Amino acid sequence: MTTKEHQEYWRKVNCQLKPVKLLFDIPSSRIAEDCFSKYVMYQVFIIKSGSFDCNKVFIERRYSDFERLHRSLWRDFKEEMEEITFPKKRLTGNFTEEMINERKLAFRDYLGSLYSIKCIQRSKQFIDFFTRAQLVEAYGCLRGGQYTKALEILLKTLPLQEKLTQHSASLIVPSLCAILVCHKDLENFLDAHEVGEKALALLQKHSRHKYYIPLLEAMIALAYVLGKDFVFLQEKLEESKVKKDQSKVLTLKELAVKEYVR
Repeated sequence: MTTKEHQEYWRKVNCQLKPVKLLFDIPSSRIAEDCFSKYVMYQVFIIKSGSFDCNKVFIERRYSDFERLHRSLWRDFKEEMEEITFPKKRLTGNFTEEMINERKLAFRDYLGSLYSIKCIQRSKQFIDFFTRAQLVEAYGCLRGGQYTKALEILLKTLPLQEKLTQHSASLIVPSLCAILVCHKDLENFLDAHEVGEKALALLQKHSRHKYYIPLLEAMIALAYVLGKDFVFLQEKLEESKVKKDQSKVLTLKELAVKEYVR
């Protein structure tokens, strides 16, 4: 990528990062069972407000997931959450249509109330509630060499991460790099290069980020395979290595497999 191309790509990314508000909806649910219990899974949609949302992203969570989120947030944001009501547990009647519908509305309002508080909206606990389960599975597949499955989960989760991390877009860099690793190992070199460009653009102002040097090295290797110019990338790499002053740098794949280890 030449200097001019890099600057143009960064300009486009900046245009795409206009902040938007999110809305939450829980239109449906299902009753699930395992060996030990029966429970309700709620389908939570996360929607951009104010414009047509082409990425209809949803997750499934049960009461205990919401309860765990509430306890975790309460420890750090007790004062901010004083007026937020969490749906109480019931000993009976949890599977009646009336109760399920009541809970759907209550959880929708609960998530909306949390999102309205900026420090909670940007907290790791809040973001993890929506993404951690999927990412744990994806990185487990990546470590196990199941690149196609890992890629499928990561690509499905990325739009959700993008919605939740508008305040700090560089938070999605690890996922973008994991996607690059999957594409590269599946020999989808063009796709790997494309996602790598996006990750590099997000790190333009974060040259000390732990992914920056490994990403530059991966992009240089991809550019070589694809016959693309990589002089600019090589210059950035040499400049960063001098600033970093470290002899041993992990590869992008070595970094990626360390994420979300249980």
